[in-house]
Amino acid sequence: MGPSTGGRTRFSGMQKQVLSMYRGFLRAARSKSPEDRRQIESFVSAEFRRNSKQVDRKNFIYIEYLLRRGKKQLEQLSSPDTVGLSSMNATFSETENPKN
Repeated sequence: MGPSTGGRTRFSGMQKQVLSMYRGFLRAARSKSPEDRRQIESFVSAEFRRNSKQVDRKNFIYIEYLLRRGKKQLEQLSSPDTVGLSSMNATFSETENPKN
């Protein structure tokens, strides 16, 4: 911690985007019923934690993909008609190349 940071951690632009999205999901969850809110908060926390452990921090393309996907999910969750989130179980290998 240097004197120029004032004791704060400096985040990259992408880290700021991820944290902002996380906060956005928690904000959107507040507008749902208490039961749905707990379920959403639990799901979001688990997904972010899982991705933080499984995704290589230098794999910017995959992180950008996750951010785009999360943005769409957040827009859907923010809709008053949406009750909760569901998960699609898709696994993408970071080393696998698609066959043309």
